[in-house]
Amino acid sequence: MLDRDEIKAILPHREPFLLVDRITAYEPGERAAGELDVTGDMFWVPGHFPDYAVMPGVLIVEACAQVGAVALLSLPENAGRIALFAGVDKVRFKRQVVPGEVLTMECEITKRRGPIGFGTAKAWVGEELACSGELMFAIK
Repeated sequence: MLDRDEIKAILPHREPFLLVDRITAYEPGERAAGELDVTGDMFWVPGHFPDYAVMPGVLIVEACAQVGAVALLSLPENAGRIALFAGVDKVRFKRQVVPGEVLTMECEITKRRGPIGFGTAKAWVGEELACSGELMFAIK
């Protein structure tokens, strides 16, 4: 398991945009799983939406991508690099995520070609699927 400080040693993201609290499992270059404690003091809560806080879908996808980036950037040849979004496809949202919940994310790297990586990602709250989709990464 990696804590937030250990994640920061791999990912360049920082608050408020680091959207992973723990990496619960990972195999460099293959897959990673992590968690985010969704709290009422997150930067998006006051504006999305003021009377009904719901985590923006784009941030759920970003959290999944950060988990996938841990798998890619933990490879020795990618140490100190940045994983950028190169594409998203077939993203579907199945349930809302609200403060007080724990978002569990998993990203499996399905293919790598040079500096480009492809992955399938899923996010859950408990046993309920919240989001799934395909991600493409560009390692810079």
